[in-house]
Amino acid sequence: MSGRLYAALSVLAVTGLSALSLGGPLFYFFSWTILLMILYGLLSVLLGRGLTVLIQGTDCLKADRGGTGTLTVGLKTKCPLPLGPVALSLSLPEGKSRVLMRAGIRREREASFVLRFPHVGVWRCGADALVFTDVFGLFHISGKVRSALPEVAVLPLSFEVQPIVFARMDDGRALPNRTGEDVTSPEDTRAYRQGDPFKRIHWKLSIRTRELVVRRFEVPAPPDTLVLMDCTDPVLGKGVPDGSLRLRDTLCETALAVAGMQMAAGHPVRLPLYGARQSEFHADRSGSLPLLKEELAFQLFRGGEPFHRVLNLELRRMRRTGATVVITTRLDWDIVEGVKNIRASGPSVRFYLITFSAGDERYAPLIARLQQHLVEVCYVTPA
Repeated sequence: MSGRLYAALSVLAVTGLSALSLGGPLFYFFSWTILLMILYGLLSVLLGRGLTVLIQGTDCLKADRGGTGTLTVGLKTKCPLPLGPVALSLSLPEGKSRVLMRAGIRREREASFVLRFPHVGVWRCGADALVFTDVFGLFHISGKVRSALPEVAVLPLSFEVQPIVFARMDDGRALPNRTGEDVTSPEDTRAYRQGDPFKRIHWKLSIRTRELVVRRFEVPAPPDTLVLMDCTDPVLGKGVPDGSLRLRDTLCETALAVAGMQMAAGHPVRLPLYGARQSEFHADRSGSLPLLKEELAFQLFRGGEPFHRVLNLELRRMRRTGATVVITTRLDWDIVEGVKNIRASGPSVRFYLITFSAGDERYAPLIARLQQHLVEVCYVTPA
């Protein structure tokens, strides 16, 4: 109901009483006119709500952060009675919006809206509620949107980061799992070539075949780069416009930048995601980056495994890991202890702290402890 309806009912009451008291035909005329107007308005909005169809869609299913798209909304009604403008409550990546649109009778009327995607994630775009109004503005009745809202996956952008140096032994050589061949795993044999060391000659087989044969050993895969991203709720984003969303964007884009840089150099990358939507990305070629972008976009960044427990769980991978990258918005003594244990297991460690207050004095003793254990610490401020 609206204020106009209350005014119409008040006039109806006055004219009705006057008609019954004075018996004047003019008062009866006004009373019947107002009554018919109220009944017409009620009937039209009820028919409009039941006979109006909403059609909506976007011109893209994926977009890069900062990109744009188009939302198309169509309204068609089979209601024989004219309706007032239909109010659409639009759910957009930038927030809620409200627009007025007239429904086409027997034909669809369309309107287009520009979508802007400022943040990473999966965003539902479209009208999620309708409000029908009669031509007199007496009644406002809400209607439900029966179909699901179109979804657009907003993908993170990459940026340049410094190359990661793999861990080496005290004498400067690479770790054993980066040697040319694994001498403990003979794979096959081949004919002797000049320059082959004598200790690799298979003497029994050479005597049997009457020619020198050497053992050929497996070439182990290069060590992984393990990227550990904090998938729980970002911290210290309150008080900053879109603080939590900007922290999420930076978490995803830092992980994408590190993975892209390593895969471009031919190094395998593992990125386990311990959020509410758990998954794991593993690839060694840059062509897999689109898949990683989607995995990051679908992360909810709420719930999930506490990050200090994730650091302890991933200690089991350190034998095959040459470098570990830790990306988080939180820094406390539990996180420091987990990172210290990873560094003590052998791989080099780079720690990315995503924060709006890089110079906060609370971080000083924690950063100092990480650096004492030869952990490379980097700050990233959200854009």
